[in-house]
Amino acid sequence: MIEGPVVIIGTGQAGFQTAASLRIEGFEGDIFMFGDEPGLPYQRPPLSKAFFKDGSADRLLFRNQDFFEKNSINIKDNCSVKSIDRQKKQVLLDDGDTISYEHLVLATGTRNRALPIAGSDLKNVLALRTLYDANHIRKTAKAGQRVIMIGGGFIGLELASVLREFGCEVTVIEAEKRPMARAVSEQISTYFVDAHTKSGIKIHCNSMVSKVLGEAEAEGVKLSDGTEIGADLVFICAGVVPNSEIASEAGLETSNGILVDDLLLTNDPFISAIGDCASFVHKSSGTLVRLESVQNAADQAKCIAKRLTGTPKTYEAVPWFWSDQGGKKLQIAGLTGSADKLICHSDDENGKISVFAFENGQFVGVEAVNMAKNYVISRKILETGKPVMLSDFEASDFDLMEILKKIS
Repeated sequence: MIEGPVVIIGTGQAGFQTAASLRIEGFEGDIFMFGDEPGLPYQRPPLSKAFFKDGSADRLLFRNQDFFEKNSINIKDNCSVKSIDRQKKQVLLDDGDTISYEHLVLATGTRNRALPIAGSDLKNVLALRTLYDANHIRKTAKAGQRVIMIGGGFIGLELASVLREFGCEVTVIEAEKRPMARAVSEQISTYFVDAHTKSGIKIHCNSMVSKVLGEAEAEGVKLSDGTEIGADLVFICAGVVPNSEIASEAGLETSNGILVDDLLLTNDPFISAIGDCASFVHKSSGTLVRLESVQNAADQAKCIAKRLTGTPKTYEAVPWFWSDQGGKKLQIAGLTGSADKLICHSDDENGKISVFAFENGQFVGVEAVNMAKNYVISRKILETGKPVMLSDFEASDFDLMEILKKIS
């Protein structure tokens, strides 16, 4: 148990939840939060979804100013932490001030991956990461414009579907053989390709952009095979990279993020790392992962708050994710990437699909579109921590409630 102060670098989901959870757990020491964006902490996921439609920034806020004042959470926005002095247990701010800590929490998140593409600095080549970006897109995008998305991951497809609904002509350029290849099964990729194509979105897979065309502003792109596609707006949605430089410069171990143990501690016992910037060995899979999800950020923050207030517990939460694309809601529970057997149940008439993932015969996760019941019960099965085999699913004819009752 510590008395403080606790310094939190980052004001996203992980940083905010850490501060809030510390107060919930009864921590009475000083809490300092530093974020490099202006304004109060806000939610990022709606930026590529609902925010584009309603433009309400206030709805994005985790809490208003009163919350931070009542809970004595000292938050400094538009401020970057330049370095960490582990010996003095201090952080150096970009304005030259230093802040001491008893414990430091790195919730530095990620940044958009830059692509070495000629012309990517032209006007009307856009990216989405911050509230500022989202506001700029809302002001720039107009119905009837030709839009190219470089990247067919979650953000690229979410934004593509929103812009298509807005009346833009949208083309997605994906380097992999299918969209969302790193995140979902082939069955789910195929489902969304069909759905987006029916909505009028054009999708080119196995395609690389070699150049953004234009002089002063983007006029289109040139693919590696020489094909040219005209555009009024070009979006780069090529994934993200963890903000781990400040950690490595301080001598902390990193590997595709800041390395932490099962208590979310770095190799310095006075420094933790959580959220999108943290790499850890996932308990059930035994593999090193870095999870980009609201659930992971929030649950890791709660885990740290409990440890710092005297009730340590290893991080074992079941990961879950979601994506809203053109009226289709994808929900994922567990880690399905290593599955060696996938069983698909679909309701074509109603546009629903579930993919159950198994590894070495054991259930490891589900991907469900517009089938919330399958997602919710599957997640509960995973949360029991008990091994459930494919044979159990087959014996019950995939009756998820029956399986859950047997193991509960």
